[in-house]
Order: sequence, then C-alpha cells, then structure tokens
Amino acid sequence: MSDPIRIGVVGCARILPAHFRGLKALLDLDLADFRVTALCARKLDDALMFRKRGEGPEPRPSVITYAVTDPLNAPHMYVSDLHSDTLPEVFTDWRDMLARGNVDAVINLTPVGLHHTVTLDALRAGKHVIVEKPFAISVRAGQRMVDEAKARGLSLGVAEVVRYREPDRVLRWTLDQGLIGEIQMWISGGMGAPDWSPDVIIAKTPWRHRKLDAGGGPAVDGAVHLFDRIRYLCGEIDEVSALAPRFEPMRYIRDAEGRVVESVENEVEDAYFANLRFASGAVGTIFGGVAGHGEPTSLPDGPVIYGSKGCLKNTTLVLDGGQRLSALDLFAERADPSLRKRWFPSGLKDGFGLELLDFLQSIRSGTPMETDGTEGVRDLACSYALLESATLNRPVKIADVVSGAVHAYQAEIDEHYGL
Repeated sequence: MSDPIRIGVVGCARILPAHFRGLKALLDLDLADFRVTALCARKLDDALMFRKRGEGPEPRPSVITYAVTDPLNAPHMYVSDLHSDTLPEVFTDWRDMLARGNVDAVINLTPVGLHHTVTLDALRAGKHVIVEKPFAISVRAGQRMVDEAKARGLSLGVAEVVRYREPDRVLRWTLDQGLIGEIQMWISGGMGAPDWSPDVIIAKTPWRHRKLDAGGGPAVDGAVHLFDRIRYLCGEIDEVSALAPRFEPMRYIRDAEGRVVESVENEVEDAYFANLRFASGAVGTIFGGVAGHGEPTSLPDGPVIYGSKGCLKNTTLVLDGGQRLSALDLFAERADPSLRKRWFPSGLKDGFGLELLDFLQSIRSGTPMETDGTEGVRDLACSYALLESATLNRPVKIADVVSGAVHAYQAEIDEHYGL
C-alpha cells in the first residue's frame, strides 16, 4: 500500500482529540502517510463537531477537572487541523461507512458494548482496526475479534497507550538492565476521584454503570490499563484473588446547586482489591475505584516495584544502601541510541501518536502491533479474572478465564450478546 492510508473514525468520543493530537504529531514529523476520510457517530452533530474548524457544533465541556493533563482534556481538534487537502464524509451508521468503501482502517471509539460488533463488521469488510480499551465487552467477544482478524490477515490492535509513554519505556529498560535484580513485588493503589466519588456518574456516561453495557466498573474500565502496565513491566500474571464490592447503589449527576438532574442504578463494582501471583513467582497487590466518602486516597510512591537489589518508586530507583537515582536520567545517559530511536522515532513521545504509528506501520508491514488483539484479550482476561474471583470467592487462574473454563461473572454478558 503506497497511497495514504484512509482512516474512518467510528464513535466521535471525548477521547478523539487525544487521538487527533497523536495523528497530527505523525504528520508534523513525516512519520506516516494517511488521511482521515470518514467520521461516524450516532448523532450527526457529534461527527460534525470534529470535521472542520469554524463549522459544526461547539465542543463538549470537559468531564474531568482534577487532572488537567488527562487525555480526556486534550484540546479540541478537527480533521481540518490534521490536513487541509481532505475533509471527511460523515455518517450516522458505521455499516454505511464501511459499505461506502472510502476507508482502509477504522479507529473504533464506540462504547465498549459495541466494540466487538463494530470491529467484526469492519474486519469482515476488509478493514484494519484499532479499538479503544477495554478491548471488548467480554473475553469471548475479544477472542472472536482476534480470530476474525487472523483469518482475514488484517491488523487488529487495542489503543492501550500507557506502555508507549516515556515513563513506562524507561521502567522497562531499567528492569531489563537488572538494576533492581529479580522482580519480587508490585504494589499500587488509589481510591476515589474528586470529580466522581463517592456517587457521581463517571464522565457523564450512565452506560458505564450498567453491566451489560460496560462489562464492569473500574475493575474493567480503569484496571485494564493497569493490568497492561503490570504485564508489560513484570511479566504474565498467573492468578488473581480479589474482592469487588459495590458501595453506592445509585449514581448521580448534580447541578451547581447540588440538585440531582440525572441518576442511574449502579449495577457494577465501584471498588476493587486484588492480590496477584505472577508466573515468575513474584506477587503483587492492587486496589482502586471511584468509591469513598470524604476525599480520595493514593499511595504517593506508587507504583512500586520491588526487586532483589532495590526498588522502583515511579521513576526513582532506590538501591539497597539508600542510593537514589533517576531512571529517566539513567536512560538518557546509558540507553542504546538505536533503542531510543525505535521507541521514540524523531523524538516523538506522545503516547497516542506512538500507538497510532505502531498501528499504521502494522498495516504497511503486515506484522502485528505491539499491543495487538491478543494483548487486548490478555489484559481483559486479567480484569475479568478479578471479577470472576470476587464472584466465586476464590483465586482464579488467568488461563482459565482465557479458555472460558471460569465464566461465572461473564455468562450473563455473553448470553446477552449471543456470544
């Protein structure tokens, strides 16, 4: 394929500006050749909102105030900001977009309950696909996507941005250098979020609190990021033992005066607590969620990775004897230039840009993304192992969740979708 890769976006969500920012970086650095040729959203105005600067509805207001650098707060962008020589067609049905034949690849940003439907339709239409996390509504749905892509020889990836960012690449390098010895423990956790705890509808999206629409609560929506990070840095998780309580039975949106303007019954967990056993013999503990009255709590040194020679506290290396070093500085001084070039081509450090570059290069080369569909299923299996463990009140093997041997929590989901 020598012509520009034609990209269609399905689901013009709040995360789209972060993806556009990454795509713009690729064009500015001449790292990829593509055009966004289609935008699809259930509501036409949601697609027009991203088509051309100076036209269309006003951008949506932010839904997150406590973390200004969160990708959900990326400045609003338009396709016209990426390239002026092509403006996208707009659609309200992804099937019409696929039938039109003006796209080679799809960025799937729909709610998770639609991930497998949109992705399978796109793959069957011969399109490459990258899917926002969580990869699918269930492990079985995710595996169907992987199998379809493999059968058709198409690229399929998950937009799991965390491992592409500089801090996690540096941590990976530090661990590979053996600077803390053999990995022994992972510890991380935080409870609550100022905008959403203890009982606020997350991101003003009620579907996130319905099991059949979201799959789970923060153990899926948030912890799938965490599980990808843990697996990338510390290796495969063998077993999970967990609790996943639901503290708040209802979730609300309130106006400036505190009056309830919208409510939803909360069907999923709003907190999770899990112990992990790794294939290597290492152990770990994690907790998180959007529950908790009063104020949020977090481990200020986390995540912490303990080894046989020292530990990593975020990107600070602490050795036995008390020596403290910056892993970022060590990487800058010692890492092989070819590795730095491979991880950060042309100095690019935008995680969305790097993951999308990986996707586009996968299409060109026919080789899998680093975060391909199999990785997406594995991350999802860890999240669902947590919920399966909490449901069964016993430890659960990741392999049994992948194979379907353990399926108590997900059975209702798969039955609903006919999987």
